[in-house]
Amino acid sequence: MCALNFASRGWPMNDLPKTCPICGETPIVTRVWCRACDTTIEGRFAVGALAGLKSEQLRFVETFVRCEGKFTRMEVELGLSYPTLRNRLHEVIRALGYEPGGEEPAEEPVADAELRRIVLTELEEGSIDATEALKRLSGNGE
Repeated sequence: MCALNFASRGWPMNDLPKTCPICGETPIVTRVWCRACDTTIEGRFAVGALAGLKSEQLRFVETFVRCEGKFTRMEVELGLSYPTLRNRLHEVIRALGYEPGGEEPAEEPVADAELRRIVLTELEEGSIDATEALKRLSGNGE
């Protein structure tokens, strides 16, 4: 069993530091050790963004994946409320360098949705062509 799997097996491990405490640069993982056979592998290893998460955040991500992202299952498994789970997910998103909800599409106004439906129906029926449909949807038509 390699050192990379210790956290999921309950063995105590330190979180990977995001910056060097001396100079502030980003550290590089250069050594992997297997506790079972005492093998050490040295080199430069890619660790990915998840490696920078705290142990508690990694456990949350593992549970999230195992539960297929379903908060109802996570509520039962972790004994936490929906708002608490949502807050923890937002913490993980921020720790990965993103802003929660930053990529969610803006809601389409009802009037635009209705226009879109009408134009697509007319296009499907053949009463307008694709050029006319694009013109209307871009606001240059009727």
